[in-house]
Amino acid sequence: MSDHESTYVPKTGIEKWLDTRLPIVRFGADYMSLPTPKNLNYWWTFGGILALCLVVQIATGVVLAMHYVPNTELAFASVERIMRDVNGGDLIRYTHANGASMFFIAVYLHMLRGLYYGSYKAPREMIWIVGCLIFFLMIATAFLGYVLPWGQMSYWGAEVITNLIGAIPVVGEPVLIWLRGGPAIDNATLNRFFSLHYLLPFVIAGCVVLHLWALHHAGQNNPVGILIPKDRMAKDTVPFHPYFTVKDGFAIILFLILFAVFVFFMPNALGHADNYIPANPLVTPAHIVPEWYMLPFYAILRAVPDKFGGVLAMFGAIGVLFVLPWLDTSKVRSMRYRPTMRTFFVIFVLVGLILGWCGAQLPDAPVIGNFKTFVLIDGDLNSYLWLTRLATLYYFAFFLVIMPLVGLRETPKPIPATISEPVLSGGDAMTAAAPASPEKKG
Repeated sequence: MSDHESTYVPKTGIEKWLDTRLPIVRFGADYMSLPTPKNLNYWWTFGGILALCLVVQIATGVVLAMHYVPNTELAFASVERIMRDVNGGDLIRYTHANGASMFFIAVYLHMLRGLYYGSYKAPREMIWIVGCLIFFLMIATAFLGYVLPWGQMSYWGAEVITNLIGAIPVVGEPVLIWLRGGPAIDNATLNRFFSLHYLLPFVIAGCVVLHLWALHHAGQNNPVGILIPKDRMAKDTVPFHPYFTVKDGFAIILFLILFAVFVFFMPNALGHADNYIPANPLVTPAHIVPEWYMLPFYAILRAVPDKFGGVLAMFGAIGVLFVLPWLDTSKVRSMRYRPTMRTFFVIFVLVGLILGWCGAQLPDAPVIGNFKTFVLIDGDLNSYLWLTRLATLYYFAFFLVIMPLVGLRETPKPIPATISEPVLSGGDAMTAAAPASPEKKG
């Protein structure tokens, strides 16, 4: 698919003039006609959904920035004024706030799809790496935006996270002072966070262009996980438009319905009530927690008793994703044909949910349901810390131990010779077909 020849023919004088100087129309036309594997399922629609989420966040963010005041004395009041006095301000703010959650729902499903179907394997390593960079920038942008309302959770969240940076040896303290703009969280901090929060979405948009460029060059993966040879391109692929634009459009409509349910009927369901209390440095909230989409990484941070070790573990949980293409030793991409690895993958998803749940709990809570636990850790009776540590251990073991060893030792199921076999036979030929050649396996 990287060898796809352009079929675009300029029709007007303006198109011809533009095509010889900046062939942006040709690029769009070629992308619409890009040969796409005809067996892509609805898990492949989250790319379009994520593009929509980014556009919504940038558009609503620009409007909010027109009315927001990055000043510790005025920030909270300016957000309330947006909600009450700006025409449509409440809708714009709720769309932006819930849009962040929708963004992360889509990106987590998009990444799990790539993990399950082996979309990070050669020749698509750069697609995956740029995608991980986008994910990291999303987390940074979301954290910066969480501070801007200047509520109780905003202030104390910034206090906790910036203090973690100070734990890094040698460079931690200078970076902390630069980020805060002084020795403590204050007006300079809010100004810096606002500036970075406004800038990073456009950096993300640039990375998305790189992501699409890499995708256009390497071509789409598919649920079977085999490369499509040139002589079967006409049989195993269809143009991206109209076949997958319609499919993506239908998925986007369903996603927008879910989005609208939160915006119109429960706009504060995914937020924290303490953030409707103005920031007060003299009153510490009973439980300082980030937004729900950061809870798994927050749990990993708390699982390590050493402060610097916790910071390393938290950033390592994201960093390990960047080297994933070289950790998986299997020659088979799709977990459809890897039953052993598929079992470990299901456990991995459950562990991610457990980490999110543990991250939302009070660290010293002594009861799970109606059952008291009798696990003594660090001299304290703690019913969540042990579970968090076990889940953290499995998270890293999945990438660093399980994935390399299972890839070497498991015997995968036979793989179809072409993607047409499972498509045309309704899936019956998937396990009966002879294994594909190594170059088709990738």
